[in-house]
Amino acid sequence: MQFSEKRNISRWFIILASFLIVVLILWNTYNFFQIFKIEERAKMELWATAQKTLVNANENTEVELPLQIISANSSSPMILTNSENKIINSNNIDEEVQADSLALLSLLKVLKTENEPIKMELSENNYQLLYYGNSSLLNKLKYYPIALLLIIILFGAVVYNFYRATKMATQNKLWAGMAKETAHQIGTPLSSLIGWLELLKMENVEESTLSEIGKDIDRLQTITERFSKIGSEPILEKKDFVEETLNSIEYLKSRTSKQVIFTINVPKETIYIDLNPALHSWTIENLVKNAIDAMKGKGKLDITIEQQAQIVKLKIKDSGKGIPKNQFKKVFEPGFTTKKRGWGLGLSLTKRIVHEYHKGRIKVAQSEIGKGTTMQLTFKIK
Repeated sequence: MQFSEKRNISRWFIILASFLIVVLILWNTYNFFQIFKIEERAKMELWATAQKTLVNANENTEVELPLQIISANSSSPMILTNSENKIINSNNIDEEVQADSLALLSLLKVLKTENEPIKMELSENNYQLLYYGNSSLLNKLKYYPIALLLIIILFGAVVYNFYRATKMATQNKLWAGMAKETAHQIGTPLSSLIGWLELLKMENVEESTLSEIGKDIDRLQTITERFSKIGSEPILEKKDFVEETLNSIEYLKSRTSKQVIFTINVPKETIYIDLNPALHSWTIENLVKNAIDAMKGKGKLDITIEQQAQIVKLKIKDSGKGIPKNQFKKVFEPGFTTKKRGWGLGLSLTKRIVHEYHKGRIKVAQSEIGKGTTMQLTFKIK
């Protein structure tokens, strides 16, 4: 418990430290942006002073330095207007834009939103306004925090997925260990039951009773075999899919309330696929029991097997309460259950058996609240 608490504290400390680092980087980036913006304005004010000097120059004015200052600024887009807001000149702007008066006016509106204009007093009641935009460097710096955030989000997603995958792998190992231990624990009393059954046969107990006890012992052996296969690669055999499915359904049917009406529609011909009988039986049992639970032990259960080219489909349709559409995928997640009692592992294990072991697919084919659900299994015929 203490180890778990320490690990949680460390995790939150790392998250908090990462958050603070991100905030500091963004804050420093913002400060750099503001510093560059101030420096650019200073350059533009210097350019305006040089321009003013040239406008007011006479034969005695030294114009070499102002010309150098004006020619040196080649990054920031500029538009110069007079006191009547008419465009006098423009610099560092695409030639196509300069040739189009409407495009130039549109650009002027944009520049007015980016920076405050610089006023150049030429004489009394005569001034010019310099509108300028951000340089390409400043624009790149402006979008840098967004790029940084995207990188951090991507990195966080990778770390989260790695952590989740590690956690799921640990859980899978835990469940596999528990399953194998359960199989081991069941084995001992099962061996004793087999011995007791042999003794009962010697006592001339009614044959039908012995037959049913024998069936339940076989079922316990099947369950033990199922649990022993969790976490290991099962051996697949070429089996008749129809026969294996019917065997599982008949066993469940004989031990289900007569209030559940089974309707079975399967092809007469054999359909061979690679499967593990014990795990396939577990799949059918989970789906049938879930359907019966959804009907609260009373209703109609339709089981259909269809062959389409190289694919065989098994559909199990109940007349139960139905599943909301937004839960079609959630029902296969470990721990998800709508029952008051239950671990929410049945459909999760079923999906693992179908997808990982038998290379098939399982999905909620159709469901309507208050009318029932159809679960569909799909396998390739080999």
